[in-house]
Amino acid sequence: MESDGLHSIGELARRTGLSVRTIRFYSDSGLVPPTGRSAAGYRLYDLDALARLDLIRTLRELGLDLATVRRVLSREVGVPEVAAAHVEALDVQIRTLRLRRAVLRAVAKRDPGQQELRMMHRLAQLSDEERRRLIEDFVSEIFDDLDANPEFVAMMRSAVPELPDDPSPAQLDAWVELAELVQDPGFRASVRRAAEYQAADRAEGAPQGMQHELAQWVRERVTRAVEDGIAPDSPAAAPVLAELVARYAAEFGAEDTPAYRARLLTRLEAGNDPRAERYWQLMATVNGWPIPPSLSPVFDWFARALRHDAAR
Repeated sequence: MESDGLHSIGELARRTGLSVRTIRFYSDSGLVPPTGRSAAGYRLYDLDALARLDLIRTLRELGLDLATVRRVLSREVGVPEVAAAHVEALDVQIRTLRLRRAVLRAVAKRDPGQQELRMMHRLAQLSDEERRRLIEDFVSEIFDDLDANPEFVAMMRSAVPELPDDPSPAQLDAWVELAELVQDPGFRASVRRAAEYQAADRAEGAPQGMQHELAQWVRERVTRAVEDGIAPDSPAAAPVLAELVARYAAEFGAEDTPAYRARLLTRLEAGNDPRAERYWQLMATVNGWPIPPSLSPVFDWFARALRHDAAR
């Protein structure tokens, strides 16, 4: 150290742990200008330069680029403001890395082909807003021009995928499958057909609501029949079917006639597409919700009984 309290680049390097080459680069860039020069023409630096080097090293270790470091040193922007912006940037990077890790975990378990791998990566990179829009576009295409069951439509619109920042392989797989499903023309046509039946029933004065109690009653009645060993195409199914149809007819203000049974069969076949149930199972998996119990076997039994009855 010089007698006047100035330091050479070598001394700064020893005190800061930075290399002479790095300090010289910062000095040449104007980030740490020399305070003066020695009699031999070597650059000399004061304690302020030492403090600036410590700050530069800290900011660089935190990932800030040199342009931002320069703005901090020139007091164009404060350290808290820079730190807040950098936290946001790091959050994005962390989320991206977690999604990449989730994709790799899924790949390790599934061994997908190149095309599927590219699709998994693309879908995993979608933002929350893009994922919501994918589902919203699907729901809008199905329901926007129909006067379908308002409670059901509201439920469809409110259920959006919220993939965690660090999804499990099961959640990532579920999201990829869900995204594929809502873009499947066959599935869209099936849901549209069921929605059109809903709209037609409403136009004829069908009751409002989701009919949860009716669905629960049907589940319990069909479950008892199955437990009793009653096949849907057996003679013993006839009285069970009569109970089921009578309950539906009473609920919807209709009479149990062959025409009504044919209409009910059409509705059940449209509404019991296993892909529709899969849609809700996937949505629940992505969002970490409890998986809803399956009604598909129940309404499949009901529909098979109706078909057997019509064929007699």
